[in-house]
Amino acid sequence: MMVTHAPSGGSAHTRQQDSTAERWTPRLIFSLASIVLLLEMLAVSYMMISIALPQIVTHYQTTQGAWLLTSFLLVGAVTCPLIGKLADTHGKRRLLLTAVGLAALGSLISAVAPTYAVLIAGRSLTGLLVPCLFLSYSLIRDVFPIRTVALAVSIATSGMGLIAIPAPFFTGWLIDNFGFRSIFWFFLAGLVILSVLIRVTTAESSVRLRSRIDLIGAALLGAGLAGILVGVSFGPSWGWTSGSTIGFVAGGAALLVAWIVSARLLADPLIDIRFFGKRPVFLTALGAGLCYGTSSVFTIMLPMMCMTPAILGLGYGFGISAEGFAIFQAPLGGAVVIGGLIVGTLVPRNVRPRILMVVGMLVMGAACLLTATIHDDKALLIGFAALLGVGMGMGYAAVPNLLIAAVPPQLQATTASMVAVFQSILPAILPVIAFSVLNSHIATVVQGAVFYTDTGITIAFVIGAVSALLGAVVALALPRRIEQLSAPGASAAADEDGAVVLAH
Repeated sequence: MMVTHAPSGGSAHTRQQDSTAERWTPRLIFSLASIVLLLEMLAVSYMMISIALPQIVTHYQTTQGAWLLTSFLLVGAVTCPLIGKLADTHGKRRLLLTAVGLAALGSLISAVAPTYAVLIAGRSLTGLLVPCLFLSYSLIRDVFPIRTVALAVSIATSGMGLIAIPAPFFTGWLIDNFGFRSIFWFFLAGLVILSVLIRVTTAESSVRLRSRIDLIGAALLGAGLAGILVGVSFGPSWGWTSGSTIGFVAGGAALLVAWIVSARLLADPLIDIRFFGKRPVFLTALGAGLCYGTSSVFTIMLPMMCMTPAILGLGYGFGISAEGFAIFQAPLGGAVVIGGLIVGTLVPRNVRPRILMVVGMLVMGAACLLTATIHDDKALLIGFAALLGVGMGMGYAAVPNLLIAAVPPQLQATTASMVAVFQSILPAILPVIAFSVLNSHIATVVQGAVFYTDTGITIAFVIGAVSALLGAVVALALPRRIEQLSAPGASAAADEDGAVVLAH
């Protein structure tokens, strides 16, 4: 394995070292804005499809609506490691634009889909937006001036909350006036425009990892993750002891074991297990998964709880519509941005992201516990949602800052891709656990709609609180001072053109 940097005359890293470049420029601002908007598209995707889901399943006359959401997450999770490795070997901006282009194609397929199967195929392809999260902050780490990186990464990752404010209103307007297909046309137009903006405003990373692509490892890891995710996602409907559920989970686990064995035997594995097993990297990945998992439980449970008709007398519920829920969603989304700005402001001032991660997870845990205790007061719930948003923003922004501190540039995307896997799997598993508990606390069924007891709702939010507290413990277990790891087996030298070469 060999890693190269471009000659110093034109490299992004050289521009970083130039003191005259240590500032925000109009092009840099437009670059960050285009990246933030791209990640906003990722954030809004799940929300908009969830709102459009009733109309979609009615149009196609299907009972398999869950696949529309699961396929997106599934493809995103299984492609992250391969895309991360390709980004390190062929360029982070190139892979970012490729992923955006394929996601746009998926949106086009979904927009014109004549059957539900074709719609699922298109939606699956749109799942390539998931790797764009780690590709974006890995690219920022390489091409933005050093002093701007912490703030830029924090804004990019936590700015995703902004779209949550107008999204319910905008989604309702699109669906009511133009039908569910307008959602996919919106994604297509937005992704095409943003791909052009990113190409024009954002430089390509000069960092390259010269390594063979481990296709066997990619197949084993992808199939293993897919098996576990499918088994966990459909376990509640198939039955946890059914042959299908056990077969998918056990088969996926076996493939993951085979992948670990192959990664230890190959000279150039898809993911270097020894490197990923380092304490700062693994704990960051686990903490990131618990952070995203907690937010997933809360953001799924809160609208379901608030939209429950008050007339049922279950001890919760206000009977509000999707648009009415915006009064809860808007403070949460705005608070996420505030939490990210806190991290982006404090990290350059030598406040350790580890501490900020701990604080963020504790704030999320407190918000979940408060909501579990009191969920019949609208004003308080809005405040709890905002509190959770602050914690989410801090957690979301602390994760990439921890990775940037711990991981060398040439392995940034590869390592971040595995963190993204944790960020996909735990948010898929924890809501399933919450709904498994809820399904044993059903209060009533009205015209096919299931409503849960007050106790069931309480336990679901407690699950979110436990996840957040575990995340705080994991973050606390990170080293007090994170030293950047060196690429395994690499030694540095300079060639005659001034390029830095790391040879394995």
